[in-house]
Amino acid sequence: MKKRFSPATIHVLVFVLLFGLSSLTARSQDGTKPFSINESPLPAPTSPVMDYVGVLDAATKQSLEQKIIAFRDSSNPRVELAVAIVATTGERDIFDYSLAVSRGWKIGSPEQENPSALLFIAVNDRKYFTQVSKDLEDELPDGLVGQLQRQYLVPAFKQSNYGKGVADTIDIYIRTIQSKQTGEPPPAGTTNQPQKKKGSISICGIAICLIVLFFVILPILSRFGSSKRGRDDDDNWRGGGFGGGASSALPWIIGSVIANSGSSSSSSDWGGSSGGGGDSWGGFGGGGDFGGGGAGGDW
Repeated sequence: MKKRFSPATIHVLVFVLLFGLSSLTARSQDGTKPFSINESPLPAPTSPVMDYVGVLDAATKQSLEQKIIAFRDSSNPRVELAVAIVATTGERDIFDYSLAVSRGWKIGSPEQENPSALLFIAVNDRKYFTQVSKDLEDELPDGLVGQLQRQYLVPAFKQSNYGKGVADTIDIYIRTIQSKQTGEPPPAGTTNQPQKKKGSISICGIAICLIVLFFVILPILSRFGSSKRGRDDDDNWRGGGFGGGASSALPWIIGSVIANSGSSSSSSDWGGSSGGGGDSWGGFGGGGDFGGGGAGGDW
């Protein structure tokens, strides 16, 4: 005996079929694809700094590009950094959206070690997130990334100064990574210790100056304050030789102490990365090894 479908069942099957066809038709018309965490929802990049909103002026964008390229070419292993600025991620969470961009753009070298990071900003959503690749998480751990963004990015963004916020954040990322690669002290912005002012004289330097002045000036004053004029040649040589030599060396000694003190304090200061540019960009390396490391927030 043949089994027949009821009219209600047939109606449900027809509805499901029509709904599926309409969904496929709408998707083909607007050209969108299903979201994938491994495919970028943004077009292929033409620069390491992609501003789809236009909040960066031309000079700032060019300076960022040059700095990122120069850092890539001077770092060992090569570190690829990128910036992407969009209006909104729509209904998609910024973490998923930025992770898809990082992987889809394949930021980083295809080699075994491919440290890389993407600073992603959604202006209208007032949100940001920095995706950090697996091989850069030691240099930029999640907690530090969040701290640096709150310190360098958020204050400028609250004033709608997006160029400064992005430039300062990228700069502190570069300096932090460089300090880890070279073993140099970390930038002042990554610690709670106050940074010495360049050229300032330390307490130790002042103490040395006082000691030098005491032992040099005292014999000179003793020589000129003596009322005896009938000393022999040997006494004259000792008094005049020591006093004259010390007085001539005094400016050099004081100058040397001050110079050494200033240079020792300035050695802990960090200058900005070179903005000379380097070779042309040429696209990202083809890595994209991002596992979800990084941090973000809003302003």
